[in-house]
Order: sequence, then structure tokens, then C-alpha cells
Amino acid sequence: MNPDVIGWLASAVLLATLVRQIVATARDPDAKGVSRWLFAGQCVASLGFVVYSAMVGNVVFVATNAAILATAVVGQVMVSRRKSRQGAEGG
Repeated sequence: MNPDVIGWLASAVLLATLVRQIVATARDPDAKGVSRWLFAGQCVASLGFVVYSAMVGNVVFVATNAAILATAVVGQVMVSRRKSRQGAEGG
């Protein structure tokens, strides 16, 4: 079996779990249990992994980490908006 097939399958599983977490976060009206630091740290780490993966020439990891970075950005925006809205409402 081609090792890239295993990498792409693992990538699909990981991204499916991250997308599921984004959906759960989107449905949580308060997002109280979600730290802004979670997504901020994920953004920094994913960006580092994208650069590293590109430097070592691994297309599977470049694509996977770029997609993970995108989920982190979406999560960060959602949580920030929720927490800002809560602050404006006095919550």
C-alpha cells in the first residue's frame, strides 16, 4: 500500500474530528468551555507545521496542516465573536 494513502486517510479522520468540534462550538451559545488560547495555539502550531512540512517536501502534511490551520482560524473567530458578544451583553 502506498504510504500516502495511509497519510490521506489519517488526515481525513483528523479533519473530520476537528470539523465536528467546530460544529459543536458553533452550536454552543456561550462557548464558555472553549478557551481562546486553544485556537490561538493551534494556529501557531499549524502554521509552524505547514512551514516544516513544506521544507521537508511532504505534500500530505502540507495539505493536512493547512486545513487544520483553517479550522483553527474559524474556531478562533467563532469563539472571539461569542465572547465579545457576551461581554457587550454583560455576560
